[in-house]
Amino acid sequence: MTTRASGRNPSSNHTAETASAPVRLQKFLASAGAASRRKCEELILEGRVTVDGKVCSELGITVDSKSQIIRLDGERVKPEAKRIYVLNKPPGYVCTNNDPTGRPLAVNLIPDDQRRLFSVGRLDEASEGLLLITNDGDLANKLAHPRYSVTRRYQVQVVGNPTQETLKQLTKGLRFGDGFFRAKGVKKIRSQGKSTYIEIELTEGHNRELRRLLARVGHKVIHLKRVTFGPVKLGRLGIGKSRQLRPPELNALNELVAAPGEKPPSRRRQSRKRLTTEDTRGNSQVSRGRRNATGKSSTRKGSVAKASTTRKSTAKKTTARKTTVKKTTVKKSKGRKQRG
Repeated sequence: MTTRASGRNPSSNHTAETASAPVRLQKFLASAGAASRRKCEELILEGRVTVDGKVCSELGITVDSKSQIIRLDGERVKPEAKRIYVLNKPPGYVCTNNDPTGRPLAVNLIPDDQRRLFSVGRLDEASEGLLLITNDGDLANKLAHPRYSVTRRYQVQVVGNPTQETLKQLTKGLRFGDGFFRAKGVKKIRSQGKSTYIEIELTEGHNRELRRLLARVGHKVIHLKRVTFGPVKLGRLGIGKSRQLRPPELNALNELVAAPGEKPPSRRRQSRKRLTTEDTRGNSQVSRGRRNATGKSSTRKGSVAKASTTRKSTAKKTTARKTTVKKTTVKKSKGRKQRG
């Protein structure tokens, strides 16, 4: 089984970009358009990649494409010019390069038969709109990763008329079995009959995230369309049509994920980080509560100590008065005896 869409020629000798220094094998494969970074790691572990005729089944190996021959499933992999397309995906198409049930593939809508291509993130089969298609696995991995928080905007038609309080629930977030989902922003556009049009922004791409969020608050999705991905806009691109990314758009995307030498964390690590952050916030609130309680306690202790000091001072004064009275009485008694 291969990871390429049918009709693609992986051994094309099209314009090449030679590597200037040794890089990790999975990064080279991804940048050459073999697959996404994560999928390339799987290909290596499965023993489907060879370097100079030897099978490499471990991650972490570095290669130099200038002096070494890298093959995937027996076919030589060469660096190739990066391509990234904007596609207006129609409903009914899937964002995968191999569908066992034979459903139509979104990548096959791109008029580029000489390169391996794959989608950046996913749009579910029933959804339509902006989908980025590329042969640059490294860029695709970064753009889809939650660390970089690339904003996607959607126009959604839902059943019913959600209240403002309901829409606020989407931005506060809801917990599901596979994670905590939250919209970055929500805006009601208009109501029409028994349905409402809203605009929603997300920064992550969980499986059917929008549909699940809206279903949880009681509003089934009728129609869902993605209209932006970061700085890239769908505009008037016809459904099923595509275009290459313009240089300013590509530069803007690269700026969003610019972090030289930094590897994005896994989704599992990202989830742990988010949970840790939530725990830290909770602990901070507890700590503030403790500090407040400690402050009040200290105030009470100070008041008690002050009262105790006051009582001691009063007792001393009383004792002094008693001593003075006693001395005066003794003197008077002595005076009477002398006169007698």
